[in-house]
Amino acid sequence: MFDEYNPLDEKIFQVIDNDGKIVNNKWFPEIDNERLLKAYRDMLLARTADLMIVSYQRQGRIYTYPPSYGQEAIQVATAMVMRDEDWLVPAFRELAAYLGKGVTLKEVFLYYMGFEDGSRFLNAKNILPISIPVASQLLHATGIGYEIKYNKKDQVVFAFVGDGGTSEGDFHEALNFGGVWKVPVVFIVQNNQYSISTPVSKQTASKNIAIKSVAYGIKGIKVDGNDIFALFQAIKTASEYARSESEPVLIEALTYRKGSHTTSDDPTLYRTEDEEKEWDMKDPLKRLKAYLLNNNLWTEEQDQQILQQFKQEVDRQFVEAENYPLYKLEDVFEYIYVEMPDDLKRQQNEHENFLKWKEARK
Repeated sequence: MFDEYNPLDEKIFQVIDNDGKIVNNKWFPEIDNERLLKAYRDMLLARTADLMIVSYQRQGRIYTYPPSYGQEAIQVATAMVMRDEDWLVPAFRELAAYLGKGVTLKEVFLYYMGFEDGSRFLNAKNILPISIPVASQLLHATGIGYEIKYNKKDQVVFAFVGDGGTSEGDFHEALNFGGVWKVPVVFIVQNNQYSISTPVSKQTASKNIAIKSVAYGIKGIKVDGNDIFALFQAIKTASEYARSESEPVLIEALTYRKGSHTTSDDPTLYRTEDEEKEWDMKDPLKRLKAYLLNNNLWTEEQDQQILQQFKQEVDRQFVEAENYPLYKLEDVFEYIYVEMPDDLKRQQNEHENFLKWKEARK
């Protein structure tokens, strides 16, 4: 696969077209119908939750949130391949991947409400917390890969980053040492065309992002990031290679951020309606749904029924998060040092006095 779709040739790996029809029988993956239906349900749940979170934010019920609307196929395909013992190293736009790893929606909500407990991930094994500093998580991924190799463990690291992250030094350092140390890490670039308002053309002069793998002596491939079949096959092949050869792989997943960069962003200021309509025809959920409908594996009635169930479940977990007990004031101060220094004691005392003053003014 890596030879046939060498990024130097500017070829993109694709299996189905925008209408859900197979255009590449050679690489059509072996996925049983039940697993495929689960993938569709997982994508639909992630999109439903994503849209509802934006609505909650507009209501003032949650803080700033980065939508993953339109990028569900990349994350669900990774979740399909990722085993329990494998590592997930996310950036901050991987909702479907979190859920696939075992993170609950309630934990996601808590994180974006400012609760540290939102990063505990009680049921998710081997996952790092959400990483806001762009591309910094990739160095951690390479480090985890080195530990896996050093201790001869049967694990693979799946690390996410956006196209903007490829302009950070951390991206290049992680790939460089990944290649030098030969570690089992699959680096997945979600190329959604914009880093906030900066287009890919302003990020790099390279013909694509996958080509950067060549400079670091590792395998690379450019994949249709809205094609669940191509993604599954590419990520599965990459993970098997990383595990058996203990070498990294760079995957560029070409997609489109259909929503805003975050809920504080207005994408209409830097992209056109025509561009959005063009990418809407490539929507990953529409394409998989078309395939399922074409092959009599799904119906519109099932779609509406499960959509209602998802909305109720998202709302239920959100209300649970809203009713989460507030932190005790001392928790803010007591768990930073073994012994609290004097300046922190003074800060705590000042804040306690402020709260007493505030209460007295009511």
